[in-house]
Parts: sequence; C-alpha cells; structure tokens
Amino acid sequence: MHIFFSGIGGTAIGPLALIAKQAGYDVSGSDKQNSKYIEYLNKKGIENISIGQSYQDIQKIHQKNPIDWYVFSSAVFIENPDADEFKFTREMGIKTSKRDGLINKIVSDKNLKMLAIAGTHGKTTTTAMLIWLFKSLNKPISYSVGAKINFGEMGQYQEGSEYFIYEADEFDRNFLAFEPHETLITGVTWDHHEVFPDREDYKDAFREFVSQSKHTFVWSEDFDYLDLRSEDSIVVLDSANQEISEIKLKGLYNRLDAFLAINCFTHITGKNTTEAINIINKFPGSSRRMEEITTNLYSDYAHTPEKIKGAMSIAKEIANENNQKLVVVYEPLTNRRQHFMKEQYKDSFEGVDKLYWVPSYLAREDPSQEILTPEELIKQLNNPEIAEPRQLNHRLLMDIKQCLEDNNLVVCLSGGGGKSLDEWLRDNF
Repeated sequence: MHIFFSGIGGTAIGPLALIAKQAGYDVSGSDKQNSKYIEYLNKKGIENISIGQSYQDIQKIHQKNPIDWYVFSSAVFIENPDADEFKFTREMGIKTSKRDGLINKIVSDKNLKMLAIAGTHGKTTTTAMLIWLFKSLNKPISYSVGAKINFGEMGQYQEGSEYFIYEADEFDRNFLAFEPHETLITGVTWDHHEVFPDREDYKDAFREFVSQSKHTFVWSEDFDYLDLRSEDSIVVLDSANQEISEIKLKGLYNRLDAFLAINCFTHITGKNTTEAINIINKFPGSSRRMEEITTNLYSDYAHTPEKIKGAMSIAKEIANENNQKLVVVYEPLTNRRQHFMKEQYKDSFEGVDKLYWVPSYLAREDPSQEILTPEELIKQLNNPEIAEPRQLNHRLLMDIKQCLEDNNLVVCLSGGGGKSLDEWLRDNF
C-alpha cells in the first residue's frame, strides 16, 4: 500500500510517516516549504517528498506509484479545503483521512494497546519520558512523539510491540478518534480557540476523551477543572506527593510530567516507583524542550502562558545555580492565538532580567484579524520595562551574542516550524 502524507514536515504527520514506513508501507508526501525536519526524514529513508503542493506535484508522484491512501494534517485542510491535493484525490477516488484513521488501522492490525498522552501543555515531554521508561526494559515498543529524541526516532513501529505510546493532540478534536488502553492527562487550559469556541467546549472534549479511555491518570487540579466523576477507571494524582521530590530533573513542571509517566509505567509493568525514578532521573530530554544549542543558549517550544511558566521554572533553576542573569527571546505562535490569550501574559516572564519579543509566527490565521505587534503585546505584561521588540535580524543576533559573552543564560521560546525563531537560531548558532 502506498500512503501519501500531506504536511509531512509537521511534528504529528512526520512521525506517522516514519511509523508507516517501518510497518511496511510505501511512503511519500508533500509540504509547502522545506525544513530541517524534512531533511531529517530524508535521512531516514523517506526521500519521495514534494516541496510544493500543487496539482502537478501530487500527480507526478501518483503517476510513478499510484497512491492508495492520502493522509493529511488538520492544518492543511483548515488552511484550504479546496486545495489542489484535495481536488486531485477526489478526481482519482483516492481514500483520504486525517492521521487518526491510519493510526487506528495500524493499532488494530498490529494488535497494539494505545497509551495516550493528552493535555494542553506537557504532553510531548511526558510522551518522551514514557518512551524512555519503556525503552529501559529493552522490550519492543512502538510510539509517536512530537519532538526529536536522541534515544530513538520520533516515530517507531517495532515488530512484537504490545504498546503504542501516542501523543494525542486535541487540535481539531483528533484525539476523540481513539479509545486508549491508558490515558495520561498532563494539564488542561483552554486553547485552539478556532476549534473550541469557548472554554466549556474544550473541557467537554477532554471529558469525552476520558470517557473513551479504559484507564486514566489525571492530576487533582485537572480532575476538578474538568468536573470529572470519581470512578475506578480514573487515578487522581496529588501534585504535592512527597515522592515527586525524589525526581532530580530540572524544573517543577518537568518533575510533574515525570511523575505522571512513572505512575502509568509502574501500573503497567509492575516495577516499583523507586526503580522508575532512578530511570527517569537519567532522562536526556528531547529536541526544543530546553535544548542546549550552544553553551548557555537554549531553545524551547513554549508558546502559551502555562508552557512559558514551565520553561521559566527550568531556566530560573539553571540560572540560579550558575549565578547568571536570565535573558529570554520570545516568538508567539499564531496571531490568532494572541487575540485570545494576550491578557494572560501578565506574570509569564516574572524573574526574567531581559526579554526580546519578536513578531508572531503566522499559521492558520484569520485574515480579518488585526496583526498584534510585539509593542502591543509587551504592554500586557506586569513588568513591561524588561522587554524590547525585535526582529529576526542582525541586531537580535548581536544582542544574543553580547548576552552570551556576558555569561548570561539565553532561552529562546518558539512554537513555529520552518523559518521560525528556532530555525533562525540553529542557522546562526
């Protein structure tokens, strides 16, 4: 079977393409722009990727090897439901679906049990941690995670696996397609406002997802926030549990994510908590989750107030240990999101000595919305005096270099992909 992945450079579609290739399918795909992640896929043997998504681009691939199944990312369809690729697949009668359809087929055909990690924030880190724990057993494991990890691929299918660890995204209600064996809820706050028009709708989706899960681990705060009912299938965790203090990873939110993963791991494997903590204390991290690019320069994916605070908890621990000043460069993800969350920034950067704010990374935008500038968003802070607007240009490059020469800790926060602050950072450092 030949499967074509549209938006293959995305952090959800890309790993699934790797999984499909390892599971024995022919794989090809397309994206609107090249990126370092597409180069990564090329190195992993997925070379038939079109940079460009015109009618002719997909037609050329189909003529060489007829496409049986067209898998698209939600972002592709939302941006343009009448795009050339959709026209072509309709004309050719090619089966189409979002990624959930293919994932369910692989899980079913390979007789896997899904371990799903869902939440507004923390799900990529928690997914990577759970993968790390299971890999410590040296048993086959299949998974998909939304970041590069240095202890495996972003997506993997291994023959003989019993479990499929999956980062279950709520965007476009994708996670509602699944009925997991185990579910971990990492933390819930209203997001993806173009999909969920109000906070209650967002909470309803998570409640429905929990109801579809055989067994769920959730923090007491989220149990209350979602108005869940006490059931034998739901394990409610206390964020004040003393065992969390035995986890030595940097950052409170990292330690909470680790404890969530540990509870699922020990429940399934029968391993004791002390043994699991010893394993998680050696967790090496993942790409763009407080990833050190060069000495004292870090990149993180944080792009909502909760994620920013999580990243800052780690950064402040590192800076305090080394008696350094903390400098942050922040690139918001989507102008659309800024209109909903701008007032939530207030205390997001407390404890930061200097903040450089660059224009928002634009994706899936509403053309009728005014583009909010860094100057306007900085005004929302309780401490706007620490912040200055910047562009991704030579001036910012010199600012960062000077900060590094002064032995400051520099943390760059960016949720975007190609041509984002993160990619600019890697190109320059």
